[in-house]
Amino acid sequence: MKKTEVFILSGFLGTGKTTLLKQIIQYEKANDRLIAVLMNELGKISIDSDAVETDVPLKELLGGCICCTIQDKLESQLQGLLFDHSLDAIYIETTGAAHPVEVLDAVLSPLFAEKLEIKGIITTVDGTLWLNRNTFNPQVQQLLLEQVKHADIVIVNKTDMLTDAEQAKVNMDIHSLNPKAKCILSSFSKMPMKLLESMTVTKKAERIDTHVQTDLRLSTFVHQFEKPVSKDRFENFLRSLPDSIYRIKGYILFSHSQYPDLFQYSYGMPLYMKEYMNMPLNLVFIGQVTDWMEIEEQLRKLEG
Repeated sequence: MKKTEVFILSGFLGTGKTTLLKQIIQYEKANDRLIAVLMNELGKISIDSDAVETDVPLKELLGGCICCTIQDKLESQLQGLLFDHSLDAIYIETTGAAHPVEVLDAVLSPLFAEKLEIKGIITTVDGTLWLNRNTFNPQVQQLLLEQVKHADIVIVNKTDMLTDAEQAKVNMDIHSLNPKAKCILSSFSKMPMKLLESMTVTKKAERIDTHVQTDLRLSTFVHQFEKPVSKDRFENFLRSLPDSIYRIKGYILFSHSQYPDLFQYSYGMPLYMKEYMNMPLNLVFIGQVTDWMEIEEQLRKLEG
């Protein structure tokens, strides 16, 4: 089954996400790939939609952030794009207030997660703003750090306005926060577009080479159950999970039930909600995990 690639464009307000998106659209069209764009704005009026050419399918989510207030709208818009078009990729431009983990959580609906391939998170950073981030309130400072920490590529803009020493400082800051990300010092969001082709956050690391300090990255995993499982055994499985698994959501059918439960798990807290119809038995995981194969083996044993 062909999967649609998903790229998430992250970054604080005014750091160059839309400028980057324009360049990506040109690159993808030149390579004859069919892409769609999903733009999220906190306000009720679209500001940047004219950046997307008319022949590129565009969905807009206004009046809230996809990672909290309008998750249900995101799900229906993504489902519509996947149903209406045979897409190679979807680019999601988030609001400046979006947290990467929450965005991934919003994007990966159990209804169609197996049709998507999360390729990665590209975060844009304003180099001048970064050096002065201590002037912001603690919440904004933390958001800036989180957007960098979970990125696969970091594009530092306005570097033409920085001295060599300031550029080195920004580069060192970002590398210390996220040593695995590619950090590109740029102006006007210019980046080598070939990097898009090699991006992946779901690639499984070889166990023999895995090192917790160097290979822990935000990644995703989808498990499809083939049969009901014991609730007691499932809860034992949950208790054994590492703290580095941040989110689980999906549908699970227990041995004693006629219909599946909608299951959600956030930072160690499980929640079950009874469904009254058959749903796809997909369970979506998000975390900083070096090798999902071990989790998959445990889930298979639950079905044994």
